[in-house]
Amino acid sequence: MTYEEALAYIHSVDWKGSRPGLERISELTERLGHPERDLTFIHIAGTNGKGSVSAMLDSILRAAGYRVGLFTSPYIERFNERIRFDGEDISDEDLARDTETVKNCADQMEDAPTEFELITAIAFVYYRRIGCDFVVLECGLGGRLDSTNVIDTSILSVITGIALDHCAILGDTTEKIAAEKAGIIKPGVPVLLGEADEGATDVIRKTAGAKESPFVRVDFEGITDISASLSGTSFRYFGRDVKTALTGLYQTRNTATVLRAVELLRQSGVKIPESSVAEGLSRVRWKARMEVLHAADPLMVYDGAHNPQGVSGAAENIRSLLSPLSEDGRIGLLMGVMADKDHRDMIRTLSSFAAFAVTVRPDNARSLDPQSAAREFRECGVTAESGADLAEAVRRAVGLARESKRPLLCLGSLYMYADVKRAAAELFAEEE
Repeated sequence: MTYEEALAYIHSVDWKGSRPGLERISELTERLGHPERDLTFIHIAGTNGKGSVSAMLDSILRAAGYRVGLFTSPYIERFNERIRFDGEDISDEDLARDTETVKNCADQMEDAPTEFELITAIAFVYYRRIGCDFVVLECGLGGRLDSTNVIDTSILSVITGIALDHCAILGDTTEKIAAEKAGIIKPGVPVLLGEADEGATDVIRKTAGAKESPFVRVDFEGITDISASLSGTSFRYFGRDVKTALTGLYQTRNTATVLRAVELLRQSGVKIPESSVAEGLSRVRWKARMEVLHAADPLMVYDGAHNPQGVSGAAENIRSLLSPLSEDGRIGLLMGVMADKDHRDMIRTLSSFAAFAVTVRPDNARSLDPQSAAREFRECGVTAESGADLAEAVRRAVGLARESKRPLLCLGSLYMYADVKRAAAELFAEEE
């Protein structure tokens, strides 16, 4: 099997939306000889922040000398990003080899696996074959019925936060969503909880108690003396100086979650020197989180905020990092979101910062019509237009930002990141 054939096979699944349940992935891993049972997992769920938390933990563990796998979704630019080892994407050759192994088993199943189930199994086969000390395993959706939850146990469960998202699948209250996320808690395994209201916290706490799993909450009150720029974020955490290469005020909370996770891992016997924590945080990279795509004329930043909680975090960063760069404190926006998100709430929040908005359609069937998004911005008093062609929309937004001397924030779905980045690179290359 070639790399191209592997991708064609993975994407050929008759995708009909989410198909919750662990029956298929359980059968598939059994046919493969349960590769997941030979691996040690740090399992991470949460509405927002799980990608950044996963990336920081991966970087810290690698700095401490461990062989670490990092499984995340969705990919940003290239499929191989979803399965990483030792800081590098899985190679084309390894992906082809391990996809063929999984295909041979999956083709024997009466109820065929979903695309995400196939990818999860491929990752397990790859990580067992190369020999990982740890796998940082990010849930795809929810937790209880997510295919990553086929694992029997983990060394630590992390729930980065609970907020309303994917309500049609996970539930329409934070308590219902918390119950789904709490499904990753394993008997006797510590669970760490980040941001959550009291109702959601109570659900997680009770689930942990029923499984005799130590329950720990991240204390965000210890975050003080925050200094954030587009090159990184520094703060004090209970009197300790902390700095991460990741940008954005919300990264203080993600980093505090990581620091608490490191303490719990140490209690489980994992040796992580303080020097490795500092090194890992300084070296971590994670795309599309307040990432600078162009440094000046205009400053162009991408942030993957795609739901109301994410946009609330983005608003903090706009206020502190971008608004001071224009005379009236307003910025330019290039935005594309999914129709099944609370886009009206997101647009209301962003409208208080936006001088103009150019709306686009991310490359996904669930995308919100850009004309509808532009209309919602106009209803909030923001000058807005929609772009039928993404490359032209990028050109238009850059031109408007230059004319008005404003920073340009590209915000929304991760499904449009690669296209926006490519269009911006081509535009700026033309001008050199």
